[in-house]
Amino acid sequence: MSRIQVPEAYRSYLSLYETQEAISIIKKTFEDFLSKALNLKRVSAPLFVEGASGLNDDLSGVERPVSFDIKDTGTSVEVVQSLAKWKRMALKQYGFPVGEGLYTDMNAIRRDETLDNLHSVYVDQWDWEKVITKEMRTMATLKDAMQRIVTAIVATQDLLRWKYASLPTSLEREVTFITTQELADLYPELTPKEREHAFLKAHRTAGILQIGGKLRSGEPHDGRAPDYDDWSMNGDILFWDDVLGCAMEISSMGIRVSPESLDRQLTLAGCDERRELPFHKSLLNGELPYTMGGGIGQSRVCMLLLGKAHIGEVQSSFWDDDTLNACRAAGIVLL
Repeated sequence: MSRIQVPEAYRSYLSLYETQEAISIIKKTFEDFLSKALNLKRVSAPLFVEGASGLNDDLSGVERPVSFDIKDTGTSVEVVQSLAKWKRMALKQYGFPVGEGLYTDMNAIRRDETLDNLHSVYVDQWDWEKVITKEMRTMATLKDAMQRIVTAIVATQDLLRWKYASLPTSLEREVTFITTQELADLYPELTPKEREHAFLKAHRTAGILQIGGKLRSGEPHDGRAPDYDDWSMNGDILFWDDVLGCAMEISSMGIRVSPESLDRQLTLAGCDERRELPFHKSLLNGELPYTMGGGIGQSRVCMLLLGKAHIGEVQSSFWDDDTLNACRAAGIVLL
């Protein structure tokens, strides 16, 4: 059954040709703004990592990675689901100093993703990671980085609208921050996603903070792997999307776990067996730098800035027959 939502009287503001041109402009422009905002340098990144390394991310803990064996070596490898752990290892290997970081194009396959307007089995992100000091592991550091990313997105929109005056997207430039517990207290009768929807409808640009740990209700706001973000100092950046009339998550990010918070979160998540993996051993032994980082959805940013109704309008992926037929009937052109 199709999960697609077709906005009433929807039409694309750009032709297919203009859309491709605009996507190129967004990616080039935003990368430049992002690198300057956070002092980042571009690096190359892997498409797959060795399964036994512990470098792949399990996201909320239930997603199955795509894996295959390499004929020449017999090694089992996994297509990355994100690069949170790899980036931290790379910062050490490449010798990045405090205050500098890296960004890269991350391409992933998430085979268990639910297909709808905002989700695809193909994921493209700007993944970034930055070296910080122990003293910089604060909520103030996190909030500053989140606002800088939002400013880079809005600045990209300003340039885009100069070229394509027909684009109607209007974004709130200032981030309103709220913790998941404050969100639950504000909307106790709503589900976590409904809370995000209600808050974003009122504030339009938000940073939802402290995701992964249990709330006073005993349930977490959302799942988060225990071995990359510190659950007390992480967050998501969301915008209100006028086309779909919903909250759109653009970025998941955070201050990365310290040896102490990794130790605590592995136990809380029931993942103590990971302590024996190479990445986790290095981190628990204090051999990796303190960092912060995140991922920013490339297709999501393009959707938002171009006023698109479906992620398939800005990326080429696989869709079920119901989605294809519904889009065809609505005049939504999937790449």
